[in-house]
Amino acid sequence: MSAGTFTPAPAAAPLWRMIGAQTALETRMLLRNGEQLLLTIVIPSLLLVVFSSADIIELGGGARIDFLTPGILALAVLSTAFTGQAIATGFERRYGVLKRLGVSPLPRWGLMAAKTGSVLVVEVLQVLLLTAAALGLGWSPHGSLPAVALLLILGTAAFSGLGLLLAGTVRAEATLAAANLVFVLLLVGGGVIVPLDRFPEAAQGVLGLLPISALSDGLRDVLQHGAGVPWENLGVLAVWAVVGTGAAARFFKWE
Repeated sequence: MSAGTFTPAPAAAPLWRMIGAQTALETRMLLRNGEQLLLTIVIPSLLLVVFSSADIIELGGGARIDFLTPGILALAVLSTAFTGQAIATGFERRYGVLKRLGVSPLPRWGLMAAKTGSVLVVEVLQVLLLTAAALGLGWSPHGSLPAVALLLILGTAAFSGLGLLLAGTVRAEATLAAANLVFVLLLVGGGVIVPLDRFPEAAQGVLGLLPISALSDGLRDVLQHGAGVPWENLGVLAVWAVVGTGAAARFFKWE
């Protein structure tokens, strides 16, 4: 028998395994939260069904479902990467969960990576569900899947950075109120279900620079009109992603 067979050798697990385990835990916690499921799954699905079936808002020419589906996909990214993540992280910070995780073997950047990974997993489920519902309602998508994936990834990075910035700088109660308010405002004024050309011309330029507008318009250009890579929309999302993640890294407080 070799020497040291029964000698304990405590050590942290490999970094990739720690991040994977934390990602799985974050995903399970999110999927078990009824309020989060309402925000990320139920509301986008209901909006898709209701506004595609009823002529509540004039959407211009073409099938209603073709206009609405890209906007609802953008709303799904907003609900998960920004609103849901901001609220969950804000209360974890309030209850001291982040403070304790911050001194664990998992580095702090690894915890943020796990949270982002959890967001991506949930978004994949959202996109599959909403796509199936839209196809059932008669949606006929066009365009390039790589362009769609790039838009969704950059949109996730932008909203995730902004959500972590909000959660890491204000109190949990204020985060809850602000995140829900932003969700409602962007739902109405971000080109999700109401075309931007329905707003006053002076406001259209400002609204078009919002990340939700860039994401919904970019997805609409590709999936509805069959356009190529929407570089302008990707540029807007990239700027928001850099600003949001940079500010979150600089100002995020763990307790």
